[in-house]
Amino acid sequence: MKVSVVICTYAPDVFDHFVDAVNSVLAGTYDDVEVVVVVDGDESLFERVRDRYGRHDDVVVHCNDENLGLSASRNVGVELASGDVVAFLDDDAVAHPEWVERLVSLYERHDAVAAGGRMTGRWVAGKPTFLPAEFYWLVGVTHRGFPLEECEVRNTFGSNISFRKEVFEELGGFETDLGRAGEKNLQGEETEFAARMRTRYGEGVWYDPEAVVEHKVFDYRTKPKWLLERAFWQGYSKRVMADILPDEDGGEESAFLRQLLFAFVPARLRAVVTERTAASALQLGFLVALTATVGLGFAFATVDRWRADRSPEQHT
Repeated sequence: MKVSVVICTYAPDVFDHFVDAVNSVLAGTYDDVEVVVVVDGDESLFERVRDRYGRHDDVVVHCNDENLGLSASRNVGVELASGDVVAFLDDDAVAHPEWVERLVSLYERHDAVAAGGRMTGRWVAGKPTFLPAEFYWLVGVTHRGFPLEECEVRNTFGSNISFRKEVFEELGGFETDLGRAGEKNLQGEETEFAARMRTRYGEGVWYDPEAVVEHKVFDYRTKPKWLLERAFWQGYSKRVMADILPDEDGGEESAFLRQLLFAFVPARLRAVVTERTAASALQLGFLVALTATVGLGFAFATVDRWRADRSPEQHT
């Protein structure tokens, strides 16, 4: 089974981190692997990448003619991939040596159509004491409440997920109305694709918590303002996704919200009372603030959708 790992990059200032990402895949324990690099519309960055990897037999390098955004760039990577399986890794992440090998094991043992693993954090600027583990997903790290054992889930994180190539051939690519593109911060393209896949095949993504990718969490991602903005766009994206996939019931989000309200929040309240520490109080307060901000983003998207639906009437 050949595996193609697609890595998209567009920012010259993370080139060294991008090199870490590519090298981590090439140094892995699985032999039959290629890395497909898609540079999103930056010719000078493409030249640096080509100088570094252009002669490497296991690396394919491509540059988009213009900046297309992450989802469209990943679709380009899928088209260029020659593997039986296409996996995705961010340009600021590092795959553990056995990552690809463990994904392949999931495919072989479960006859899976998709497989993924756990994201851990490399806290470059130190782990913020106010950020509750329930919201680590905002910085691309597997959060409290995600399964601890090997099982089937709807989707894993976009920097640690893979699909059989034939799934893309049958379903098409990622939804380009989702995913980062310029100033647009909509998210969840892998969630939408996995939901579409589950509708078609009746299967989700097989998850192995030992198939690990480490995500670098830089200083700006630990600032309260950035985290709140990220939470807003997550909520906004959930509403956009509801329009794209009206039949998707949002079961995993609903289950997480119930767990948050009826298990995690009460536990943190008890911790505030018993521990009487500033950290426990800060985490509880920020948990409430982030939850409310996600809801605010969802509400704003609902209003925007309502305005869009009414606009043809206003022009007649």
